[in-house]
Amino acid sequence: MRTYDLLGIGVGPFGLGLAALAEPLDDVDAVFLDQRDGFSWHAGMLIEGTTLQVPFLADLVTMADPTSPYSFLAWLKATGRLYQFYIRESFYPLRAEYDQYCRWVAEQLPTLRWGRRVTGVVRVPDPAAASTGGGGGYLFEVTAETSQGIEKYCAKHLVLGTGTQPRLPEALTALGGAGPVVHTSEYLPSRADLAASGSVTVVGSGQSAAEVYRDLLDGCGAGPGEHGLTWVTRSPRFFPMEYTKLTLEMTSPEYTDHYVSLPIEQRDVLGREQRNLYKGISGDLIDDIYDTLYRKSALGGEVPTTLLSDTEVVASRFDADGAGGAGEYVLTLRHAQLGTTAEHRTRAVVAATGYAGAVPAFLAPGLVNLDERGRYEVTRDYAVDADRRIHVAGGEEHTHGVTAPDLGFGAWRNSVILADVTGREPYPIERRIAFQQFGLPGSSGAEPASGLEPESGVEPTSLVEPVETNAGETRPQDNEMEAAR
Repeated sequence: MRTYDLLGIGVGPFGLGLAALAEPLDDVDAVFLDQRDGFSWHAGMLIEGTTLQVPFLADLVTMADPTSPYSFLAWLKATGRLYQFYIRESFYPLRAEYDQYCRWVAEQLPTLRWGRRVTGVVRVPDPAAASTGGGGGYLFEVTAETSQGIEKYCAKHLVLGTGTQPRLPEALTALGGAGPVVHTSEYLPSRADLAASGSVTVVGSGQSAAEVYRDLLDGCGAGPGEHGLTWVTRSPRFFPMEYTKLTLEMTSPEYTDHYVSLPIEQRDVLGREQRNLYKGISGDLIDDIYDTLYRKSALGGEVPTTLLSDTEVVASRFDADGAGGAGEYVLTLRHAQLGTTAEHRTRAVVAATGYAGAVPAFLAPGLVNLDERGRYEVTRDYAVDADRRIHVAGGEEHTHGVTAPDLGFGAWRNSVILADVTGREPYPIERRIAFQQFGLPGSSGAEPASGLEPESGVEPTSLVEPVETNAGETRPQDNEMEAAR
């Protein structure tokens, strides 16, 4: 059986970026498996006109290799759209064209294997080590189901990029009835049914909720074919994503070093406190929502819409006799500050309640290190095993903070992983990029940002004491859509 140097499980943007960066390396024989039939990035949320929240430089490869033939600019050139993008004068690609760009890259990479659902990963003895009399050598054997039967692969290194799955709050999980109840991941296929229901409630916060609300707002009204619209969010306000430059330095190797060095309890608290760094709403979109409400309500017009902040859905049921016998949902809402509850009736629900990751069930017991809460125990260089041969590409938000879901940091992480795989730096790893310091000067630091020694004359990056389907990542907002900053 062929032995690969690197096998990736899951081909979302992070896994696809790793495949693109590995492709030109002569010393990396790689293969990538995904259970889907081809690349697709949040198809249910490719609403016309929506953009990424990160600049085009946050593509699959540019931050590691600006000369790569798999860059976003290379795609624009190949499709004849480079000058149009230049004249447009916006750094932020349309979300739909980012999906098209990723599909273009995927079509060029011979290392991708679609339609492979991984069902098992175990260690097996390395025949090469046995033949030379060496002991303790092992490989990873990966079993995958296909439409043609079972396939097995062997590899020296694994990268887990299995991503996240849509998450529904407990109050909505059992809800079912006459009207649609959908997660934002299925929004576009359900949009017509939602609009036809007569009343829609969006539950959740962040960019996804805002985009769905804005999209439905155009059809909001009291006339024939129109609908009522409500937005319910637990957030105390409809807060914008923080986007000032010194704050953006928190998406840096130095801040990641700092975050990794903190105790697990402190990291978990910070993870909740830093939501506005990458789960907020675009300021332009907030303004557009307000301007649309103003326009629709001008000259005394009434817009049947309600925005409720600091409000949580704590229970739900279906009333078959509601809405004149057509049936409707009854959501029990609780206001956090007031401590009061009220019932809200609606014919349809869109849950913009984010995504959750988990350790894949196909991993043999003991194969990866887990923390006390059952999550990946991830080292600074993204390894999850003692021998640094299994890495994660996404799924380490609880250990690495805001850089984990950030599209713009994916190429940096992939550079670190490839350095571990090859024992060299095929792509130079920037260890210092921030003007500020995140700890006290003179404090001892954590390990360097990769398993390699720092380049000559480069100090380790930490300045403080040391004290987590096969589908591919993303998420989307909450971890936001591109989980961007």
